[in-house]
Amino acid sequence: MLLSLVVPVYKEEKNVPEFLRRVRPVLSGLTEDYEIIFALDPSPDATERVILGERARDERVKLLTFSRRFGQPMATLAGMQYAGGEAVIVMDVDLQDPPELIAEMVAKWREGFDVVLPQRRHRTGEPWLKRLVATAGYAVIQKIAEVRIPPNTGDFRLMSRRVVGEIVRLKECHGFLRGMVAIVGFNQCIIPFDRPPRFAGETNYNRFFGSLRIGFNGIFCFSTFALTLSTKLGFVLAISSFLFAIVYALAKIFGWFTFASGNPTIVILVLFLGGIQLISVGILGEYIGRIYEEVRARPKFIVDRAEGFERPRS
Repeated sequence: MLLSLVVPVYKEEKNVPEFLRRVRPVLSGLTEDYEIIFALDPSPDATERVILGERARDERVKLLTFSRRFGQPMATLAGMQYAGGEAVIVMDVDLQDPPELIAEMVAKWREGFDVVLPQRRHRTGEPWLKRLVATAGYAVIQKIAEVRIPPNTGDFRLMSRRVVGEIVRLKECHGFLRGMVAIVGFNQCIIPFDRPPRFAGETNYNRFFGSLRIGFNGIFCFSTFALTLSTKLGFVLAISSFLFAIVYALAKIFGWFTFASGNPTIVILVLFLGGIQLISVGILGEYIGRIYEEVRARPKFIVDRAEGFERPRS
C-alpha cells in the first residue's frame, strides 16, 4: 500500500524537521511504502535546503518547487497530481494538523470511506476575530452552497485514489479544496479532533483577510445565491419606494400628516440606494472575475523542479 502525504510549504524551515520527526513513526507503523511530498512555493528562507537535506537521508521525502509563488491551494493541487498513493493525505507542516491522527484516518479509509475529514472541535491559539469570521462564514456557506461543505474542516483530509483522480480532473482554478471534495462526493466520514497551536514561527496566512477570501470562494464558487439576493433586494427597494410615494401623495392630498423637509432625508436615501447599487455591482464583479479567471485557462501551477519523481504526471 503506497500512502502519499502532500504538504504545501512556504517559509517553514523551522517546522519541517519536527514535522518529519513526528510523522515518520506514524507512517512507518502503517506501511513502509509511503512518500512525503513537499510542495514548495519559492521561499526566501532555507526551507528548500532543509527539505533537500532530509531527502538526502530518506528518498521517500520528495520535493516540488514552482516557477513562482502560486499560493497554498495550487501547491496542494500540484502535490495531489504528482502523488502516486492509493490514499493521499493533505496536511499542514506547522503541526496544527496532528500527525498522530493519520493512523485513525487510514483505519477509516480501510473500512471503506473514500474521504476522511478531521473536524476541529477547538481552535487553540486563534484570535476571536478569526473564529468569529470562520463561524459566520461556515454558517452562510451551509445555508446557500449547492453542495454540503462540513463546518470547521480545513484542507487536512485523507482521499482515496479515485477521489484524487476526480479532483485533479476538475477545471476550477480557485483551488478551494474542501468545496472540490464536496463536488466529487463519494463515501465520507468525519473524525473530531482538538487543533493544537502552531509549533514554530508565524503563520504566512492572513488570519482575517485569508478567512474572508476562503469564505468568498465558498459563497461565489459554489452558489448563485448572492446574485439572487441582489435581485430580490432590488425588487424590495423598488416596491418600498413605490409604496412610500403613494403614502406621501395621499398624505399631501388629505393632509394626514406632514413630512419633515430638508437635505438630510435626501442625503440618507441617496447614500443608502447608492450603497445598495455598489454592493450589487460588487457581487456581480465577483462572479465576472471568477468567470474571467476560468476562461483564461492559465496553468494552475508551473513546476520548476521535481525531486524524487521518475516522470512528470499528466
